[in-house]
Amino acid sequence: MRFLGVLTATGGRQYQRGASVIARTDRGLEIGEVLCQSDDDVLQWMKDPTEGQILREMTEEDARDLERIEARTPEELDTCQRCVENLKLSMQLVDIEHIFGGERIVIYYLAESRVDFRELVRTLASEFQTRVEMRQIGVRDEAKLLADYGDCGCAVCCNSHLGQMPPVSMRMAKLQKATLDPTKISGRCGRLKCCLRYEFDTYEKMQKELPSIGTSVITEEGPAKVIGHEILTGQLSVMTEDRRRLLVDVAE
Repeated sequence: MRFLGVLTATGGRQYQRGASVIARTDRGLEIGEVLCQSDDDVLQWMKDPTEGQILREMTEEDARDLERIEARTPEELDTCQRCVENLKLSMQLVDIEHIFGGERIVIYYLAESRVDFRELVRTLASEFQTRVEMRQIGVRDEAKLLADYGDCGCAVCCNSHLGQMPPVSMRMAKLQKATLDPTKISGRCGRLKCCLRYEFDTYEKMQKELPSIGTSVITEEGPAKVIGHEILTGQLSVMTEDRRRLLVDVAE
């Protein structure tokens, strides 16, 4: 799981954007990527950012350690799955995250209801000889963990730049006149695409500048009633008194 954080560099060192670094956070020793210099403008967009210290740049030895950790993850996931089945727990394992310093293993899972995983944690802690943390996630978080690219060809938003994932409604798709085909407006998580939110506020603001649906207007063809909006082009779909449908500019 990716977390945005505001970390200070020890010794006043400077790090270039994109540099892989070793940092100490409240979770332990972690590997991170430098995004940018932080200032007040950046902080106002971040809610409860992770805090900590950047200790140094990642070395070749660190990279080899990371490869070893990643190589044994599938086997550890199989071990977790076997324990879940033995304990007959109603949960779906999604992923395992190793804190680089070995302080803990975080296990992400899906479940429809509360799960008593105390016995599972004891078993796994004994098996892996480290602290085990269970974290229940939703389907959108699952995509954030595992998905790579969306059907737009770009990296999925939740795994590239979104720190938070506010809800997306069908109204947002309808207002932007997006297709309502679920297969085309759903993301990798199976829920409505996060990008439907990006321009929604602009569409909503522009719509407020147009006459409401049902409003009577005067056009070059005579009196008519507004039956729809073409928000981006600033046009109205109207019906005249003789039941003709017209598309007219708001300026008219």
